[in-house]
Amino acid sequence: MTTGATLPSTPASPTARQVWTRARGLALALVLLLAGAVALAALHSDTQRGALDPRSADPYGSRALAELLADRGVSTRVVTTLADARAAADSATTLLVAAPDLLTERQQTALHSTTAASGGRTVLVAPGTPSVKTLAPGVTADPATSYGSALSPDCALPDARRAGTAETGGIRYSTTHLDADECYPSRRLATVLRIPDSSGDGDTVVLGSPDILYNTRLDKQGNASLALQLLGSRPHLVWYLPSLSDASATDPDDEQGFLDLLPSGWLWGTLQLFVAAALAALWRARRLGPLVPEKLPVAIRASETVEGRARLYRKATARDRAAAALRSTTRTRLAPLVGVPVAQAHAPEALLPALSAHLHGDGQSLHSLLFGPPPGDDAALIALADQLDALEREVRRP
Repeated sequence: MTTGATLPSTPASPTARQVWTRARGLALALVLLLAGAVALAALHSDTQRGALDPRSADPYGSRALAELLADRGVSTRVVTTLADARAAADSATTLLVAAPDLLTERQQTALHSTTAASGGRTVLVAPGTPSVKTLAPGVTADPATSYGSALSPDCALPDARRAGTAETGGIRYSTTHLDADECYPSRRLATVLRIPDSSGDGDTVVLGSPDILYNTRLDKQGNASLALQLLGSRPHLVWYLPSLSDASATDPDDEQGFLDLLPSGWLWGTLQLFVAAALAALWRARRLGPLVPEKLPVAIRASETVEGRARLYRKATARDRAAAALRSTTRTRLAPLVGVPVAQAHAPEALLPALSAHLHGDGQSLHSLLFGPPPGDDAALIALADQLDALEREVRRP
């Protein structure tokens, strides 16, 4: 009985080598996934670096156009903040907004209030529904787009008529302005719009696609002619590249938490997954009936079972459970020896009087030994096991 309590414990926790052996496959997969993600990000950044930037010689940069404008006496300056763009807007300047949809609604309103009264030209490159209604009131972006086609001017705008066929395409627009020039139509909707200001001095040009501004497309059709005439009407060109780091993009009064930044679909999806997980847990946890005992496929020695249970008790520091098991087994074996039915072996009022009469001993000490509190430490548990063994030997003694 005391064998399980006195054996040294064996380590149950896996070693570092075992943990590495089990996890190295997953670690290798994560490393490969991370390396692939870094490589894709690097390739993507290389292909997109300098897009619509007049300082970039990449295929999708606009350095060639800036040099052609410089040959014609038009200076080009790049700005990345809304404050610089608004400060540069005047009657002698063409302000090109490279990515209008990156601007917040507050930025769009502030920019339009400045350009509407500047008397200069504002060129919006492929503005979509989020920005065109604010930056060019009265203009609507059609959801259907057209790409890769050379279109004819089909309008009275002199710049377009001189340029002739050009690769405009992209987003198509409709407008309520009766005096607007609707050029390069695709399926009866314009891909290039020129809207005069109410004062008559300035105007707003809406381009459905940035293709005519790219280095790689500048020499196709009449792209270069159209771009030079649209951007070279004033002596100064301010090229506005909106940046997410612009302080005006954030509202100091609008504090958003992490959940506010998540789309609503993610929140609903998470709730559905939680409900599904809860239902799955209820389904798997339900009991379909009482437990059914099964015979073990192999015979296991009783000593091995005792040693295994003892190690589990010791690892869990379950001295109370170990002491209860020792006392219960001892009571079950002592009851038939003193004439008490096994069914009453765990009742102190039945077992203790018979045991005291058999041993002529103190019933109080027997009660403490067989029904007392759990031991406080391992030494007390070992002492309890020794005392129970001694009591059983004494009862069995003739």
